[in-house]
Parts: sequence; structure tokens; C-alpha cells
Amino acid sequence: MSNLIFSMNATLPIFLVMMLGYFFRRTGIIDESFAGKMNTFVFKIALPVSLFSQLDSVDFAEVWDAEYVLFCFLATLISIGIAVLVSFIFRDRDVRGEFVQGSYRSSASLLGMAYIENIYGTASMGSLMMLGSVPLYNVMAVLVLSLMNGSGEGLDRKRLKSALRGILTNPIIWGILLGFAWAITGWKMPDMLQTTIIYIGRLASPMGLLAMGASLQFREIRGRLAPILTGSFLKLIGFTALFLPAAVWLGFRKEKLIAALIMLGSASTVAGYVMAKNMNHEGTVSSGIVMITTLGSVFTLTFWIWLLRSMGMV
Repeated sequence: MSNLIFSMNATLPIFLVMMLGYFFRRTGIIDESFAGKMNTFVFKIALPVSLFSQLDSVDFAEVWDAEYVLFCFLATLISIGIAVLVSFIFRDRDVRGEFVQGSYRSSASLLGMAYIENIYGTASMGSLMMLGSVPLYNVMAVLVLSLMNGSGEGLDRKRLKSALRGILTNPIIWGILLGFAWAITGWKMPDMLQTTIIYIGRLASPMGLLAMGASLQFREIRGRLAPILTGSFLKLIGFTALFLPAAVWLGFRKEKLIAALIMLGSASTVAGYVMAKNMNHEGTVSSGIVMITTLGSVFTLTFWIWLLRSMGMV
């Protein structure tokens, strides 16, 4: 029961804030224009600043584990490959890019760190997990959303150049790289600047969720149930069942194992929806996967945590 309450405390508020966004849109408090501007702000400012603030003070020299970072990177890369292959079962090419991103991209920064801190009081291994997975999340998301856009065009020089430009100018990637670089320098940021950065970063999750909820179209979601449900299954169950035994076999325990679980089986991130909308995708599949995995993770993460605890591994 305590595990269930813990999981609900971590995940249900996210789902409820998203539903508040839908309610505010229905009552006219938030309109389409305002939701779009919130999306842009979260994508270009709040999310990059949030990621920077989570990395800038981590002592990577003390917590570094190359084998663990490599595991996170390879598990993410293979998951992306599997999702791409599965995406070809859908005839509608417009849904493929969002399906792939929603299937592999976890809420490592917005939700995952809270899980780890709630259990262990620290999230240093979460930072290593993010270093191994989150840059790849974003680089591949730009490629996937650029190249799997339903246009039916091949991978020509123009589209590849556009995708690479998107990677190099992606604010989320820059937030991660700058946070990592600042942490390596060991410099201490002035308190007033640090507090300002933290305040701005805290806007990412609530604003992103409100904007996503305001953009929900349940009629459209009903028409996209196949990719939404398939992506949700891969996100919550498929990849965790595939890679968590490998993490156990490699000897990862406690905080490392929980961080790997969050990477593999936590809810799909709202950042994926924000990025999809900012890259001219419909956003229906992204929002549907986020909504279902956010609610479903209450039960699936409880099960995985219970299983690992019963085996004495966390």
C-alpha cells in the first residue's frame, strides 16, 4: 500500500495538472494562442534552464561510472531502434515520428529525479542516467520528428541538413551541455543567480502540462488509439521488461537500479509533446501517450519497485 501511495503522490498530480489545462481551455481561461505561447516558452526557456539547474552542481568526478552511463546510452539507443521498426506497422505516416518519440522518451528530468530523491534522498545516479540518456533523447527526437513527418520524402541532403540544424540549435540539448560543462568547472554560482535559475526551471513542468492539457482533443485521440496504446505499452512495460534484467545482471543495485527503471519505464515526458508541436506535428499521439503513461505509471512503476524490493535489490 505504501508503494502505491508513493507512486500516486508522484504521478497523479501531473495528470491532474494536465486535466486542469483541458478544463481551463474548455472554460475559456486558456485559448489556443496562449497555449501555443506557453509551449514556445517551455521549449525555448523553461525546460533548458530546468535541465541546466539539475546538472550544474553535480560532482561528476565523485559519482562517475562509465559502465552505467554506457548502459543507459545503449539501452536508449536500442529502444529507439525497436520503436522505429514497430512504427512501420502504422499506415498513417503522420503518426510515426510522434509514436517513436513517445515510446522511448521518459520523463527523466520532470518526474524521474523526484522518484529517486523520494527513495534515497539524493539523485546523483539520476544525473548519470540523464547524462547517458537525455542528450540522446533529444538528438534522436529532432532526427525522428524531422525525418518521420508524413511527407513521404526520403532522406535527402536538404532534410538531413535541416535535421542537423535542429540538433545544433535545440535549446534542450544546449541546456544539458551547458549544465554539464558548468559542473565540470566546479565553479560556484552566485546565490541570487542560482535562485533565479531555479525559479525559471520550476516553470517547465506546470506550464508544459497546462499547455498540453489545453491542447488535448479527445476526439482526435480516439482516432489515434492504435499508436497511442502501442507506444504506451512499450514505454511502461516493453522496454523495462527487456532491459531491467540486463541492468540486474550487470550488477546495478539500489539508486542505480531505480534510476535505470525511471529511464526505462516512467511516463513519457511532456517535453516530447512540446517538441512535437514546435516541429509542426499534430501532437495528438504525443499528448495521448503522455496522458496514458502518466496515469498508467502509477500502477506499473509500483509493480516494478515492489518486484525489485522483494528481491532485495533496492
